[in-house]
Amino acid sequence: MAAFTPYQRKLLVFLSVATFFEGYDFFAITQLLPHLREEFSLGKTGTGVLLGATNVGAILAFFLVRAADRFGRRRLLAITIAGYTLFTITSGLALTVWDYGLSQLLAKVFLLAEWALAMVVAAEEFPAERRGTVIGVIQAFSALGSIVCAGVVPLLVTTHFGWRSVYFVGIVPLAALAYLRRGMQETTRFAATSAADQRTDLFHIWRTPYRGAVLRMASIWFFAYIAAQCGISFWKDYAMAEIHLEEQQAGNAIAQAAVVAMPLNFAAGYMIDKIGRRWGAALVFGTGSVSIYLAYTLTSLPALTVALIFAVFSVSSYLPILNAYTTELFPTELRGSAFAWCNNILGRVSYVLAPATVGYLADVTGAYGPVVVWTAVFPLVTTGLVFALLPETKGLDLEATSALH
Repeated sequence: MAAFTPYQRKLLVFLSVATFFEGYDFFAITQLLPHLREEFSLGKTGTGVLLGATNVGAILAFFLVRAADRFGRRRLLAITIAGYTLFTITSGLALTVWDYGLSQLLAKVFLLAEWALAMVVAAEEFPAERRGTVIGVIQAFSALGSIVCAGVVPLLVTTHFGWRSVYFVGIVPLAALAYLRRGMQETTRFAATSAADQRTDLFHIWRTPYRGAVLRMASIWFFAYIAAQCGISFWKDYAMAEIHLEEQQAGNAIAQAAVVAMPLNFAAGYMIDKIGRRWGAALVFGTGSVSIYLAYTLTSLPALTVALIFAVFSVSSYLPILNAYTTELFPTELRGSAFAWCNNILGRVSYVLAPATVGYLADVTGAYGPVVVWTAVFPLVTTGLVFALLPETKGLDLEATSALH
């Protein structure tokens, strides 16, 4: 197995740092929900609507991700980094729930586009036999971002700026990321295509033979996001309000879970290169179903922490699997557009609706636990769809995998 070139090693570092913020941002709002509810006087329904509304940014990221098929991966990554930095700052400066919600929505537009483009670049620039490993390592840095966020939030919320400081501390590493990207080149595969000379409308991919693959991947993303978005997002609020844990206890449980799950997250990409995408999905989604159910039914703090470990592992590790599939099943000239349609437009519908629905039902029932626990069925649905709808792509070149549509 050939060693990475010096450029590939630098690129791996850059892409890993870029995805770090996806995990940091996800855990930031998860940990800050009790503080946001208090400052902005939100009920459970309002909290769910806020979470769902900010997630609309993930759908709007479609336009940036799709643009990478015309203007190139390198240029769009630079734009996404700058945009996310700007709206991270404005999130910390927000004075009302409307300011905060809009800033977070726009931050997610750039952040989720950055994340999607990082996966496209990884698929195009690294060898087939190590593609899953590389995508897994890059995604694992998202888990590292979660760990850092989980560790620093309990400290930062006690400072003068309170919850706002969680956003302010991210400015320095974001500036460093903008500096690192200067050495990035356009991907070899994109540079070799004539995509930059072609103008296609938004619906072009639906007139190609790949429209069926778009629908299959989008349906899998849709069901995967339901439990993944709700299982961790509401847990701290649930733990403090319904089983009466102290904030420090709940925060420590999340931080410990993120730390212990970290080696498992780094191993996920290697695993799918060895046992395949389909069996990797069965393991990861099966673990998620059991662990999310337990995280909302157990009452012992040690047992809850163990359940959280495996929930965090699943919520982070299903992404390398679906990212690999979404980049592998389409040709270079359609890869950005395909990722945008499968993930940002169609798949993320549940990313928006699920939190709002859970928040509403929690208000109706008076508790998060009995509502979120039902989302544990969706990882099992996702596993069935992977086996029913997707081929095995382990070890195949992109030219071969894109012919499997």
